[in-house]
Amino acid sequence: MSKTLIRGAKVLGGQALDVLIDGGTVAAVGTGLDADGARVVEADGQILLPGLVDLHTHLREPGREDSETVLTGTRAAASGGYTAVHAMANTFPVADTAGVVEQVWRLGRESGYCDVQPVGAVTVGLEGKQLAELGAMHESAASVRVFSDDGKCVDDAVIMRRALEYVKAFDGVIAQHAQEPRLTEGAQMNEGAVSAELGLGGWPAVAEESIIARDVLLAAHVGSRVHICHLSTAGSVEIVRWAKSKGWNVTAEVTPHHLLLTDELVRSYDPVYKVNPPLRTEADVRALREALADGTIDCVATDHAPHPHEDKDCEWGAAAMGMVGLETALSVVQHTMVETGLLDWAGVADRMSFRPAAIGRLAGQGRPVSAGEPANLVLVDPAYRGTVDSARFASRSRNTPYQGRELPGRVTHTFLRGRATVMDGKLV
Repeated sequence: MSKTLIRGAKVLGGQALDVLIDGGTVAAVGTGLDADGARVVEADGQILLPGLVDLHTHLREPGREDSETVLTGTRAAASGGYTAVHAMANTFPVADTAGVVEQVWRLGRESGYCDVQPVGAVTVGLEGKQLAELGAMHESAASVRVFSDDGKCVDDAVIMRRALEYVKAFDGVIAQHAQEPRLTEGAQMNEGAVSAELGLGGWPAVAEESIIARDVLLAAHVGSRVHICHLSTAGSVEIVRWAKSKGWNVTAEVTPHHLLLTDELVRSYDPVYKVNPPLRTEADVRALREALADGTIDCVATDHAPHPHEDKDCEWGAAAMGMVGLETALSVVQHTMVETGLLDWAGVADRMSFRPAAIGRLAGQGRPVSAGEPANLVLVDPAYRGTVDSARFASRSRNTPYQGRELPGRVTHTFLRGRATVMDGKLV
């Protein structure tokens, strides 16, 4: 069926309106729209948002299909309300050539659940020694605009400067995993009172903040764009706020888990809470929420990091770092930002769709809900309350820190260019 009428949805949390989808486009927005020949979705009390866009997703394919594939990852994304994700480069082989990014891009097109925009590696093999094929990846069918060695920091200042200079020519952006490696050798969790009590190697805030300070200065010097991945400390917030006050082209993201969870959870020694960067303090969480609310932090990005069971079901020191997040992100943002009054639903649309699409330069994503725009949309039932059950995830992995926790909100429908990928809470 090419026509769908969404009836009575609160568009961006505001007025209840009807939205008519015809083919891949929003045909009309108004009241009392004609439903003749259209499938009708009754959306009374639900929120209609533009499809969510994730700047930071690990799909693991090629190479780690035991933890996730492009197909399972995009199914998880659609379940969470996403219509586009950026697939990080730390695959096997690394996405540091035109051939590998094109492979990921084509797998995304074949999946049909959401758009997959590959992120190219900054350096060959993520080794930080030699620039990867940045131009070739941009000129490929995948048209890469975002480059990152995520999982590792581009710690060499000269390499970072050259990367910023190179991508400036085609309006690209370097997304930095800010972690000074020498300051985090042997680190297991946030450096602070809890790490001292537990006797675990500490991960100091300055390891993140020092790289961010260096890179915003480099970006200003070059006149290029830098994006800070998974910002996690109050000090990092202040550096980004200062850089923006200078008018420098700096953007930043925060993960849902850094908006909610703290290092106190590590007392359980449950490796599900082991993540990079580590869970920080309650003071950091407050600062991150406030910075997302005032726009210092531009967007929410999941850092969806799936792992097979054996990589997490082990002792803390041997466990892999990372959490899955695509299917719970919107619920966590509703809990931490909407229900606390820090953001309204229009603000959620801005931080989870409009801004990440703009940073990634994704045409057709992060667009207004208005006539003539692509019908990339998500319907959310904000009144829903439910317990997280990872057994129901579309992701191949189950390493969620929210297992058994009650969270608000549920994605009921997701539309990718007018085609339903989720209907009544179930994947199509």
